[in-house]
Amino acid sequence: MSVPRVVVDRIEEDRAVLSDGTESIGVPVAWLPVGVREGTVLTILADSTGTTDALEAAEARLARLRARNADAPTDFDL
Repeated sequence: MSVPRVVVDRIEEDRAVLSDGTESIGVPVAWLPVGVREGTVLTILADSTGTTDALEAAEARLARLRARNADAPTDFDL
């Protein structure tokens, strides 16, 4: 399995345009490592520990919200 890689195609003010050779996407420069320049190759890795931590934090927030208003409906249609 290959690791996804993108190249910083260009930087326009506070946005960087990343390209994988077929698709491009603009992201805030602040999301990128310090020192990134046009031509820098970035490797994209999933952080399973970070994902687990974020999910646990979201579940804890939801539990706190439900505890504040125990009479609130738990199921609803959008």
